[in-house]
Amino acid sequence: MAIYSYARADQLESNGFIEESKLSILAKNYYFNTDRANGRTNQKDWSQAFIANYVSGFTQGTVGFGVDAFGLWGLKLDAGSGRAGTGNLPVGDDGNPDDSYGRAGGAVKMRVSNTVLKYGEMMPNSPVFAQSTSRLMPQTATGINLLSTDIKNLSIDAGHFTSGTDQVNTNSDGELWATYAHVTTPTVDYAGGKYKVNENFAISLYGSQFQDIWDQYYGNMNYVFAIAKDQAVTLDLNVYRTMDSGEARAGEIDTTAYGLQAGYKVSAHTFTLAYQQVQGDQPFDYIGFGDTGRAGGSILLPNSVQYSDFNGPGEKSWQVRYDLNMASYGVPGLSFMARHLRGTDIDGTNVTSGAYARKYGSDDREFETNVEARYIVQSGPAKNLSVRLRTAWHRGDLTTGGAQDQFRVITEYPINIF
Repeated sequence: MAIYSYARADQLESNGFIEESKLSILAKNYYFNTDRANGRTNQKDWSQAFIANYVSGFTQGTVGFGVDAFGLWGLKLDAGSGRAGTGNLPVGDDGNPDDSYGRAGGAVKMRVSNTVLKYGEMMPNSPVFAQSTSRLMPQTATGINLLSTDIKNLSIDAGHFTSGTDQVNTNSDGELWATYAHVTTPTVDYAGGKYKVNENFAISLYGSQFQDIWDQYYGNMNYVFAIAKDQAVTLDLNVYRTMDSGEARAGEIDTTAYGLQAGYKVSAHTFTLAYQQVQGDQPFDYIGFGDTGRAGGSILLPNSVQYSDFNGPGEKSWQVRYDLNMASYGVPGLSFMARHLRGTDIDGTNVTSGAYARKYGSDDREFETNVEARYIVQSGPAKNLSVRLRTAWHRGDLTTGGAQDQFRVITEYPINIF
């Protein structure tokens, strides 16, 4: 679910504020279980969310006005003080997860032609500033956002944000963070876009500034080469360049993180290889939201997976992945995925001051295996109901998360009211 979307029609074609309004509710059930070694407490809960999303149309005329709004309600089904901390439920001062929680927010919007300007609370989704959907509830951020598709094949996205809310906060004035440095910034500004060169080739370029922490730049190239009707090769390159700026609250930062992946699809099968590397003495870092700085989603590197980001200083990591779409075998909606990753050469000893000092050793390493199954109901009263089982086995030095065994069951049922 997204609080905003790109304009699909020119403002002059608007049918009106009410006529184009949409209201939907996502019923989301989440079971989360992590077993952790090295004397750390395990994390486990079972929760239910109802996520309502209202998107109005635009008033008619050269300039159109509208409103987007959301409401979130979460319920504890099973959780306890000895296994809190999953990020799905808020935790009280007594260490017990709350029985329920909720919040609401929204944004006002204005459209001219195919350009939409919004102010308020929303769910940004840019490569350098994005909320995460990895837990029961979504994250949000408050600020100004501009989206434009006026130029053919080009999507432009720019924003200025001043606060963030993580998955379990009920306030709308939380902090914006550098996740791994765990320092705050008062504002984040970004701008960029995606250009579709042709049906097979697209490029993206973005730049952002986390005030008094860093300047970060992002580039992507994606190319799909069709070999035959049921065969294709996809090449995808992602690059981030991050340098400290202003007061440098996190200390010196000078990193380049890149990932290259190649996928070969033949009929129902997709085979993928990926390589990722962080060049620099600091880890690759990105946005965090809320009162505690819980990680957001602006890391589009291929080896950022279920548990680990494989983003340590100097880290080199490989991934091998296999996907199976069972539609070719007469079971549409059913799919499977398995992948294995290994990261080596992590060295954080060259940083002796600043927020990243003493977070990593001299030769740390990690590996992770994920297996996932997903089924989406294709027809009947439960059409579009999805059930996803996700597992992760992570091993490595404690600086990378140590030993973690994680199991999640996520059920989502979208309900379109109008």
